[in-house]
Amino acid sequence: MERFLADDAATLAFGQELADMLQPGDIVSLEGELGAGKSALARATIRALAGDPELEVPSPTFALVQPYETPRGPVLHADLYRLGDAAEADELGLLDNANAFVLVEWAERATHVADAANIVIALAIPPGGSGRNLVLVRR
Repeated sequence: MERFLADDAATLAFGQELADMLQPGDIVSLEGELGAGKSALARATIRALAGDPELEVPSPTFALVQPYETPRGPVLHADLYRLGDAAEADELGLLDNANAFVLVEWAERATHVADAANIVIALAIPPGGSGRNLVLVRR
């Protein structure tokens, strides 16, 4: 699936669409360079899963993983950018809960986490810098 997300409203709308298609146990790898919109899409998706558009969804950059309880089940939002060693990812428990929705930014920093993802979303800043190109692949 390919999309062009023209603005924040389009990102919010796609976050809702993604939340609607996710099933417990799905692991989503969010790929893209710094500033590509990985955190914004994760935030929109988590808010949609929670049914709360005002939910505080801080970046997990420093905590590495931020858990949420939602009406649809547990959600784990991870950012592996600061991961020192791929083995550290095991301590985060990202692959331990078969009923959780897992959204992982920078999953490629821990190959086994990236390999476990059954949904990969690549975000890219197009020439000119306006909007985002999105490609979603189910595996």
